[in-house]
Amino acid sequence: MGAARLLPNLTLCLQLLILCCQTQGENHPSPNFNQYVRDQGAMTDQLSRRQIREYQLYSRTSGKHVQVTGRRISATAEDGNKFAKLIVETDTFGSRVRIKGAESEKYICMNKRGKLIGKPSGKSKDCVFTEIVLENNYTAFQNARHEGWFMAFTRQGRPRQASRSRQNQREAHFIKRLYQGQLPFPNHAERQKQFEFVGSAPTRRTKRTRRPQSQT
Repeated sequence: MGAARLLPNLTLCLQLLILCCQTQGENHPSPNFNQYVRDQGAMTDQLSRRQIREYQLYSRTSGKHVQVTGRRISATAEDGNKFAKLIVETDTFGSRVRIKGAESEKYICMNKRGKLIGKPSGKSKDCVFTEIVLENNYTAFQNARHEGWFMAFTRQGRPRQASRSRQNQREAHFIKRLYQGQLPFPNHAERQKQFEFVGSAPTRRTKRTRRPQSQT
């Protein structure tokens, strides 16, 4: 009799325990890792070792490469030009980078009017860009301070106003290319030696004399 009376009470206690566990689970939702990655990607990483890469940026519209000649930024450099060699430093563990001209030692930055300029120091946020890999295998660079403003160039290689640039526009599309240095001109004396042919003594070709045909 006593065991039969305790059975309903135990069942009720188990139901209450299950209900409490479900309530606690609802009050503490699972962490949002995507939001965590976005928040950490927006912060400068001061602890990890920065990754440094060297390459060129080929502009889709101008057909030339981005060059940093000092304060001036343009996309008119030929392949292998010394001003087209860029040093790209990671700013976070995500895809934010700082781009510096190897020859001029100036960082590509964007002022409040959306103009690209070269600065000797790239510590400010307007010198940080977010790499966005597009579906067409091109890469776009969005400024970290001015969200929605992209690095872009016209067909003439002049910087386009960033406030009018969009991610899906050709002016904001780039291809990363390895820097191999300026190749020597084919007619250069040192380069021409590789194309010299091995000479041989001239030979005389004997001419065959035709015998006159007899006329019948």
